[in-house]
Amino acid sequence: MQTPTPTNLSVVKEEFLTPVYRTMRSISDKTMQFYSVKTYVNADGESIRQEYVYPSGGKKFRTLPKSFRTEVGFKPDELFGMDKFNAGSAKAVVITEGELDAMSAFQMLGDKVPCVSLPSATPSQKLFEKCRDWLDSFEKIYVSFDSDMKAEGVAQKLANLFPNRVYAIPHDKYKDANEFLEAGAKESYRTAFQQARKYIPDNIFNTTEQFLSILHDDDDSSYTTTGIQSLDDVILGLMRGHFTVFQAPEGIGKTEFMRYLEYSMLTTTDDIKIAICHMEEVKKRSLLGLASYALKKNVTRKDLITNQTEVDKAITTISADERLYQFTLGVDEDPLEILERIRFLTEACGVHYIFFEPIQDLAYSRQGDESVEQFLSQLSTKLARLSAELNVGIVTIAHENDDGAIRDCRMIGKRASVVIKLERDKMAKDDESRNTTKLLVVKNRPTGSTGYAGQMFFDSETFTLSEKFM
Repeated sequence: MQTPTPTNLSVVKEEFLTPVYRTMRSISDKTMQFYSVKTYVNADGESIRQEYVYPSGGKKFRTLPKSFRTEVGFKPDELFGMDKFNAGSAKAVVITEGELDAMSAFQMLGDKVPCVSLPSATPSQKLFEKCRDWLDSFEKIYVSFDSDMKAEGVAQKLANLFPNRVYAIPHDKYKDANEFLEAGAKESYRTAFQQARKYIPDNIFNTTEQFLSILHDDDDSSYTTTGIQSLDDVILGLMRGHFTVFQAPEGIGKTEFMRYLEYSMLTTTDDIKIAICHMEEVKKRSLLGLASYALKKNVTRKDLITNQTEVDKAITTISADERLYQFTLGVDEDPLEILERIRFLTEACGVHYIFFEPIQDLAYSRQGDESVEQFLSQLSTKLARLSAELNVGIVTIAHENDDGAIRDCRMIGKRASVVIKLERDKMAKDDESRNTTKLLVVKNRPTGSTGYAGQMFFDSETFTLSEKFM
């Protein structure tokens, strides 16, 4: 007798699997049979896999405990269990994230409420198109999704398709419907179903509790001192949740001014985190610029460093407690990636302020057919919205043209909450005038105050700025 090949062996094993309707994970054999879910068992009675048949006959297989595959031709554009209930056969329908959850919900609700499941947590647009009429036949649509929020986008899509008719079943301490069932919490699930609230996306607010939370959230209007008293007298400080732009001609010392703000924020606060990106200089130069402020002497070049140990100590102090982040954008990267950098630094790292400059440089490496102005207009709009969404202060520098307006795109200033002009007479005869920068607040949405906001003096010996008092 010929020894079977591995392929033949797998076929032999497959032939000895017997399909049965079997109680599993507290789901009864009766419920399994209703949904046509067969469990395949081996000769020892061990459950090997389950088979889920979708309305058009396509099958999904689950090799136990949790390995999924679909047969060739399976189309994920239907709701599992949809064929078991006639359109409009009840007032409500429940949508879950998995087949076992749909059967669990159906069983816990007394076999009276149609319960179906998504083919995945991120179904295609075709599913909504194909199932829209069927779902529309029910007065209420309940979502009973996993607490990991992976299907949150589906809930929002359903709420858009069926306004005022989508309700969310709270899961509280249980991840999904099957966990309720296995924990013997059938009554808790029924109560959650009865008390389900109308689904409102996270970015829409309509309850008194939500409004009071917004009202008492101090972070929404928080600000941090700039370290420049005259400027703070006008703008209070750099605002979180706002897009701030410093504008000036090229070569006036804008980068040095921003570095002053960065160092001030790190040394005058204990818990504020910042991220910096100076696109016109290498990472080492940015760090040495901060070290110059700490040491009160110019160490911005290798030939100026006489004591490497003290420079190392200065950077160690500045970067303590991981409050300083430095980031870059590669030459070949899409410049719009800065939006994702900001989101990551804010949400994953807890950064409160993002400093990057100059904004126009992002446009010169853009990808696509839009003009420099169109790109900067789009970017400025997104930066302004992102700062408000994430409650992060975004601070940048914009070059001026010869007429004193922001170069390339006026929309940069229009989208900013605060615009501050820097003026310096680079051709003045005396050193003091030549190294003095005047600050003028030309736009200030948070507080409304504008006008003269002090002066800064640049010490060429220490390579640092300091406030100049009249």
